[in-house]
Amino acid sequence: MKSFMGKMGRSMLVLLVVTSVACRQQKGQEGRQQGPPPMPNDAEIVEMVGELSKSISLDESQETRVLELYQEHFKEMESKMESGRPDRDEMEALKSKFENAVNAVLTEEQQGLFKDYQKNIRRKERR
Repeated sequence: MKSFMGKMGRSMLVLLVVTSVACRQQKGQEGRQQGPPPMPNDAEIVEMVGELSKSISLDESQETRVLELYQEHFKEMESKMESGRPDRDEMEALKSKFENAVNAVLTEEQQGLFKDYQKNIRRKERR
């Protein structure tokens, strides 16, 4: 009987440990987003470009053009997402096209600042 109770106690302990580890792993994954981030709405795009403008000192005409580029880019991205899961290479090509279009509006100095700005944004998104 003692042997049975000892085995039962160990079995319960193992079950408790396994269950608590599994729960911790599941909670850790709940905070992580699966798939691409949601597309920003118009107000969020305006806010994004406003922050970018302050960070890299866009003039008024640059800010207007960059805002148009951001809006076009996210509409195109949204269209690709609605038609099913887009190809990774296709999405990378869209990103490159967008970045090249933005860089065409910027001065050489602003292009370097834009690159740094994007790195910082990506770093924040990974957290």
